[in-house]
Amino acid sequence: MNAHWYGPYGYASYQPNTPSDGQGQALERIHEAIADARHDELFYEYLLSVAPTEQEKQVIAGIQDDERKHNRYFQQIYMQLTGKRQRQSVTAEPFQTPASYLDGIEQALLGELQAFEKYQLLYKDIPVEYRDTIFEMMTDEMKHASYCNWLYAKNK
Repeated sequence: MNAHWYGPYGYASYQPNTPSDGQGQALERIHEAIADARHDELFYEYLLSVAPTEQEKQVIAGIQDDERKHNRYFQQIYMQLTGKRQRQSVTAEPFQTPASYLDGIEQALLGELQAFEKYQLLYKDIPVEYRDTIFEMMTDEMKHASYCNWLYAKNK
């Protein structure tokens, strides 16, 4: 059965099969990213609820929208590679409210940089037809880190 996917850079077709070692690592990284999605959603909801200005809320909402997009992409890629839907994991790190808005922004900055590093590793193992999508997510993470730097400097 051929799997079909329409991503941000067009149509791709992939034949699900037994993953190679690299592809197996890619699937593990995708699984981890999907598991983290619920935590990220709660985290950005918190930041939105305590952001002091409308401008900051708009920036955080934009980051949150991108993170939701990434989750959709990961779900689609996982389905294409395995022929199965990935369920949200209950083993994801539980959400803990940061001590303050500024602490939350600092955590967000570190989280965005860590996500970039994870996506770099994923990029190396993912089948070539998904690399443009992973690259888009990597650049989004760098953009998010820049926004977090701005938010941190503005509120320090």
